[in-house]
Amino acid sequence: MTSSTLMIAGYIIFPVIIILLFNKYKWAQKIGTVILAYAVGIIIALLNTAAGFLPTEGAPAYDTFSSIQSTLMSVCVPLAIPLMLFNSDFKLWTKSLKKTLIALVGGIFAVCVAIVLGYVVFKNVGYGTEDEFKKVAVMMTGIYTGGTLNFTALSNIVHADPNTYNITLAFEEIVTLPLIIFIMAGGYKIFRKLMPAKDETTLDNENELDKVAEGTFENYRGMLQLHTFGRMMLGLLLSIGMLAIGAGLSLLIVGKINELIVILTITTLAIIASFSKKIRELPKTFELGMFFILIFSIVVATKFDITKIDSSSLTIMWFILFALVVSMVIYIIICRCFKVSGDLFTASYISLLCSPPFVPPVVEAIGNRKVLISGIAIGLVGYAVGNYLGSIFATILGLPLF
Repeated sequence: MTSSTLMIAGYIIFPVIIILLFNKYKWAQKIGTVILAYAVGIIIALLNTAAGFLPTEGAPAYDTFSSIQSTLMSVCVPLAIPLMLFNSDFKLWTKSLKKTLIALVGGIFAVCVAIVLGYVVFKNVGYGTEDEFKKVAVMMTGIYTGGTLNFTALSNIVHADPNTYNITLAFEEIVTLPLIIFIMAGGYKIFRKLMPAKDETTLDNENELDKVAEGTFENYRGMLQLHTFGRMMLGLLLSIGMLAIGAGLSLLIVGKINELIVILTITTLAIIASFSKKIRELPKTFELGMFFILIFSIVVATKFDITKIDSSSLTIMWFILFALVVSMVIYIIICRCFKVSGDLFTASYISLLCSPPFVPPVVEAIGNRKVLISGIAIGLVGYAVGNYLGSIFATILGLPLF
């Protein structure tokens, strides 16, 4: 069996192992599946740099191996987007806080302003070409409104270099992870003092809170049970159908497959589909979508080339740190002015920066379950709008999308 065949099998096997670890061990749950997948890919890439066990450019098997990698990268995210949105109950807005809308709009505004300012400050400092740094800014718009899902989707839309993708994601995790640890270790108390308004809620039913907290995100148990698996596959067929529609529209409009048209089409169709109770209740579609994201994460991470990291790459880290700090300051000011509580700020900010799966453990740490649904709702809308915002920003920056 060739090294290429083993590696391709690994793209399927490693996500399964990660899911098994996530199900069994709390340390894996705290780290998160995406970070674990990314770590696996980086380790493989570093070992390959040292030992050279994967096909290199010019080798007989390189073209086939590279083609399979490209196919997996092109297919996994478009399949994942609908699957991860199907279970999203956007009707949560009718049940959650009145100030949730303020928290959402304020958070997105703060992030967008911070990224624009960061781009202006750092665009001439020196990472790659001007267009490549524009792509970094666009991808950061996605990850800070919808998490890794939108980050990867926008990387496809703007055709970001895989190494730029890896470096940006690595620095984003380096910058953001300490913030999460700080909050869960007691930092939320500072936000309570800065924003002392009281929480309000329209949810008095504790069972409803439990339903949102348990099993909403990344509960992989029971995926292979016959009844569950069959209905989950129905969700996959719907996702494939939406991908086909997006590809068909792209061919009709521009005469070729265009990532922007495909991704925005499937995002829109998935949001519409999520309002159907039958589709929303299809089991484990979010988890199946995450499985495709894990495959994508490992594939992209294995393309990481440490030899391409130089002093100019630090520009990305400073840009991300700048965006994080500035967006937080702006968001705190907005929440303070509109009397949004410190706990709602915490839940919504983490949801936007890191995605909804991070909300339940953060809410558990701060001890205020009243903000759980609001935080999740904000993250779900972030999933939905992140690709649109990133595409608009890319257009403003003059990046070719067609």
